[in-house]
Amino acid sequence: MLTRPQQIRALRYAVGITIAAALAFGIAWPLSFLFPVLSAVFLALPLPRPTLQQGVRNMRDTLFAFGIGYLFTQFILPFPVIYVPLLALALFHTYYYLNRGGSFWLVLMLLICLLLMPMLAGLHEGLAIGVLSGLVFSSWLTITLLWLAHYIVPDAPAGSVGGSVKQAPAGYQPGYSAPAARFALKSTIVVLPIAIVFIANNWSSQILVMVFAAIFTLSPNLDKGKEAGMNSIKSTLIGGGIAFFVYWALVAVPEYYFLVVLMFLTSIGFGAAINSAKPIAKYLPSAMVAMIILVNSSLAEGADFSENFVLRVLFISMAAIYVVTALKVLDTFWPKKSIVSSTL
Repeated sequence: MLTRPQQIRALRYAVGITIAAALAFGIAWPLSFLFPVLSAVFLALPLPRPTLQQGVRNMRDTLFAFGIGYLFTQFILPFPVIYVPLLALALFHTYYYLNRGGSFWLVLMLLICLLLMPMLAGLHEGLAIGVLSGLVFSSWLTITLLWLAHYIVPDAPAGSVGGSVKQAPAGYQPGYSAPAARFALKSTIVVLPIAIVFIANNWSSQILVMVFAAIFTLSPNLDKGKEAGMNSIKSTLIGGGIAFFVYWALVAVPEYYFLVVLMFLTSIGFGAAINSAKPIAKYLPSAMVAMIILVNSSLAEGADFSENFVLRVLFISMAAIYVVTALKVLDTFWPKKSIVSSTL
């Protein structure tokens, strides 16, 4: 029987990701790879078991984000003069909500739906709705899996020796917050131009650049943006190295059961390292995500693993360079408090 919290979290991480990968690769619905990806993101966090209320709220938030994305794509996107300012307003309120302690799940879903759905609609309206429906399904499965993983591998009784479980965030802080508004405005100014350019030109093949740029600006601090970009590049290199061995192992033994076993062995190794005190641990949650995405994209017919790996590193590097440069320019011209106060 496991008693150390680190061991319990590692086993729960492996069990959850293995179940998610088995379903995703076995059924393969639209955007099914997001199921193990989202599971890997949230199972890596040392958080307590989600309550029923939290799970239902996250399901509701997913539908809300889908509705907002559909509204923008279906009714506002055809009118650019209206679409651009409303997209800026929606992005600002999304970042502002996050900076006041709002739900990270809702923010993540809103960014995905606001940025991905218009680009997919540029290819085919039915494709956008079908793909985003797959996103909703994958998100709901992830919420259900978090409950299931905690049920299969429950936390140790209170008072056990080992690492502690983080408490849930304090929650949303109502009322106006000047720092939160300032951070949200910076994030919006950085993300909006790249979003408009990508959506206007339907650069769906380069969509990762826009998505990573949006993620890197969740904290619009120049040093944090640079650190997030460098960490993502390092994580991708680590995940790519592991994905290389996983990919060729699957080429050697192209069997579904072998994929499931391989995912369990890989995730149990990642889970143990993530919950260790080693310096490399901070890179591994994102490395696992990179590994899942690379393996998934390389299993498609005619896919090239080396090309997918190089392109992913290139896209992340481009997003990091853009965000760091934009934030540096923005910080240079941003009004300083001392200047403002001296003019009053």
